[in-house]
Amino acid sequence: MTFHSILSRTAEDRIEADTIEAPSFFLDLNLDQIVDSITAGRGEYDLKPFFYTPLRDVETIRYRHEVMQDMEDAELMACFTAFSERMIIVRRYLALVDKLYSSYHKEGWFLEAALVYCEAVTDLARNLSLAKLKSRGLTALREYVTKYARSERFQPLLAEVEGVRRGLSEVSYCVTIRSGKFSVRRYDEEADYSVEVEEIFARFKQGAVKDHLVKLSATGGMSHIEAKILDFVAGLYPDQFAALNQFCQGQRDFVDATIRVFEREIQFYIAYLDFVGDIRHKGLAFCYPQVCAACREVYAHDAFDLALARKLLHADKPVVCNDFFLEEPERIIVVSGPNQGGKTTFARMFGQLHYLASLGCPVPGSRARLSLFDQMFTHFEREEDIRNLRGKLQDDMVRIHDILTRATPNSILVVNEVFASTALKDAVFLSKAIMARLMDLDLLCVWVTFLDELSSMSQKTLSMVSTVVPENPAVRTFKILRRPADGLAYALSIAKKHQLTYEQIKERISA
Repeated sequence: MTFHSILSRTAEDRIEADTIEAPSFFLDLNLDQIVDSITAGRGEYDLKPFFYTPLRDVETIRYRHEVMQDMEDAELMACFTAFSERMIIVRRYLALVDKLYSSYHKEGWFLEAALVYCEAVTDLARNLSLAKLKSRGLTALREYVTKYARSERFQPLLAEVEGVRRGLSEVSYCVTIRSGKFSVRRYDEEADYSVEVEEIFARFKQGAVKDHLVKLSATGGMSHIEAKILDFVAGLYPDQFAALNQFCQGQRDFVDATIRVFEREIQFYIAYLDFVGDIRHKGLAFCYPQVCAACREVYAHDAFDLALARKLLHADKPVVCNDFFLEEPERIIVVSGPNQGGKTTFARMFGQLHYLASLGCPVPGSRARLSLFDQMFTHFEREEDIRNLRGKLQDDMVRIHDILTRATPNSILVVNEVFASTALKDAVFLSKAIMARLMDLDLLCVWVTFLDELSSMSQKTLSMVSTVVPENPAVRTFKILRRPADGLAYALSIAKKHQLTYEQIKERISA
């Protein structure tokens, strides 16, 4: 196959325009924290747009899975990391060229940049030829890099770089300084007296002595005197410096456009695998999910909230994993149970899994089958905004109406504690009306609520409950299990409001 992109299998699927803003649901699902962590320290690649753009094609997701699985090989990962490190040096040298004022100095650093680039491409081609690749993307890349390294564009570049560098290595000269003046001439096999001087004075050295050498600061620039010396040297070796100038004029853009794009795109895989590698060391599993368009019977085993796992990475606390599955005709998971029991974390996990799957990334869990959505929506509690002149109930209604207007049967919705600010009777009435609309749409949804009535509205609703330790209901297990609602969720919220929970009563008694 022809190589187009390491992120897209065809030219038509290639992402042409970067998405510069995160999707609106990122904040609710803590995906902003995840992406910030993945891309940390890689600002020059501008990777966030890749994580802001979910895929709409199952085959492209499989394409990325193949590449990601190939790159889990340590040697191949080291190959691409080394290539990227050299390309960073190339860009650093080219950026330095723009900051210098001496023309010969500029040309020298430009030549060094080209030399590092040629070494990077040559080593990449050699390493890829030895790699055992299975993915379509990296196999096509190998073919492209191999052809490019042998092409009539790269081979003359390589030969010219080596020729100019070899010519400049033959340049040697002497600088004579007298009374504030200096002269430059060719080096003519004069004796180097520095060795003799050091040998003579070595006999006077007694033990360890203080170093009185002055350490000069190293800079990328060149003083006007050094620049003038270089001008004189160029006059003494006109052929070598003419070749350098000719090279710089003829190879202004020596970096291949496809190689440049590939070097940025491969960071998507490197960054994600580096991120999950640290979490895997904590004993948590990641898998390549089965992704299907408009899939309804979804499931995940040993799944967890990736943002929470990152937060607890260096803490002495376990990350609690949970399972879920939906069978026909189930569509909506209604999560109830006591406060602070992991309900919201479970809902975020559901959204994170589906979004990461839509990027073609391995997801938290040992096994998973997930749906490829067309749109994802979230409705989490918001603080009142005095600028819109709406109360919380009205704001909830406006936001829900917007979601219902735009959602399709292939959408995914995550709802967290809607209508918590209104009376129970009103909350039940409004929630049932919205739930009926969602069931008509036939979309996938997770709904966190204290209204147990919602969990048994129809065959499309599935009840899951956050559990506690049976011997001590005050202790949460953070396990969300598939079971009927127990009727205590709203009672607990009322008890807490009136300071009548187990913890609150115990605290008053002991006071």
